[in-house]
Amino acid sequence: MEANPIRIPTVSNDTDWDFCFHMSQQNRNPAQCTDELFAACQGRETEEDTKVPKEGMTDDCMSFPKQKLAQCQRKYDQLIKEKMNIKANKELIRCFILSRIIFGKEHWKCAQALANLAYGYLTLRGLPSQAKKHAESARDMLLTWKQNITPDKEKKEILGALVMLYYTLGIAWLLQNRGKQAYIHLQKAHRNMKELKELNNGSIGGSQISEKDLTIALGRASLAMHRMSLALAYFEKAIGNVITAKGHGTSDLISLYEEVAQIEQLRKNHEQAIQYLQQAYSICVSLFSEVSPQTAEASALLAKAYAMSGESQHRDAVEIYFIRSISAYQILGSDDSESLATIEDFCTWLLQNGENHEAYRLLMCTLNSGIYGVCGEKVAETFYNMGSICFAKGELRKAIQLLRKCLMVQSLVYGSEHIKSRETKSLLTLLQRASSSRWKRKAAAGKKRSVCRDRVE
Repeated sequence: MEANPIRIPTVSNDTDWDFCFHMSQQNRNPAQCTDELFAACQGRETEEDTKVPKEGMTDDCMSFPKQKLAQCQRKYDQLIKEKMNIKANKELIRCFILSRIIFGKEHWKCAQALANLAYGYLTLRGLPSQAKKHAESARDMLLTWKQNITPDKEKKEILGALVMLYYTLGIAWLLQNRGKQAYIHLQKAHRNMKELKELNNGSIGGSQISEKDLTIALGRASLAMHRMSLALAYFEKAIGNVITAKGHGTSDLISLYEEVAQIEQLRKNHEQAIQYLQQAYSICVSLFSEVSPQTAEASALLAKAYAMSGESQHRDAVEIYFIRSISAYQILGSDDSESLATIEDFCTWLLQNGENHEAYRLLMCTLNSGIYGVCGEKVAETFYNMGSICFAKGELRKAIQLLRKCLMVQSLVYGSEHIKSRETKSLLTLLQRASSSRWKRKAAAGKKRSVCRDRVE
């Protein structure tokens, strides 16, 4: 699994964490903290957001932070429903600040808030390094309280926080391609979840991390370590749990079947992979119809699975499912990377199987449709592939024309000195020489025939 580029917020580029950091580094009395907190939060919210009911207010200096914490938690829940991830993450920062003011920096509730923040940085912001940093800061504190606390209610909350914390660390390591470290932390999350279930009569309570999430993560970590059999066992367990909970036709099974198929392909069990992808395809057709992005993607995966098997009896199936996928994308008017990748995969397969004419026709239709744009990397690549097909068919003049167009686009996109431009120019020079030599041979042969006729006459 490849991690997306990571932007790590710092004191200079993340004002919310900057505020949190500086508040936590200074010793202040609660009243002073309350005043500064109000001023800081007020600057980040609208007038409507900062309204706090005056009824029930006491002289206790902690009453305002407690009310503010409850308000932030409610606002966070609402922002999550509205899928406003960045704003939701800012509310988690405020929750941590308020928890530290109310409970103190050594309290388990402060560590719990920091664990929530770490999970937010992972899932809402996509920042694994930042998530890992905060999760590690909360870990030792939570483990200390877990050993010393006796009330079951508090222990359940601490166990839930530890499950989230270790899950966050596991996924953060996984996103950075560190499978072994990911697996170790996910196993710790699993052990804490098991302890939570024992304490909670078989339930995980209101934990944000489900057993399915954790099982799938363990499967992916196993796959990252190249332990195929172990990964397969975790995914099969996850599939069984989903079927038990939601039945055989739920959309939750689609991605699971697709990931299991990938594992089977890596194990060279192509027929088994095809069966799993057939199940995923059937669910997509049933839930989303044949013309949908989900079905188009499932159809493309199925086509590639048939192609990877290398079996001659699957050739018809490869064409059928590739055409279904491309047709669905075209009807939907889709021009995204998935549709383009499907067209390219189909063309590659056609060329590998000697169907040059069909590959050329498909490339020409794609080029004329304008989905690649007027001038770009994909346009140049398409011209190059079409030129290669013409060269293989012995159509040198047509190949030269297409490669000239390719070189023109590459020079605009990359520059004339780029390695791709230079390679195309070298190939074009060779073809032009070959074409010139062929013309000269034909001319010489024609002249020879003319001389022979003259002599006969």
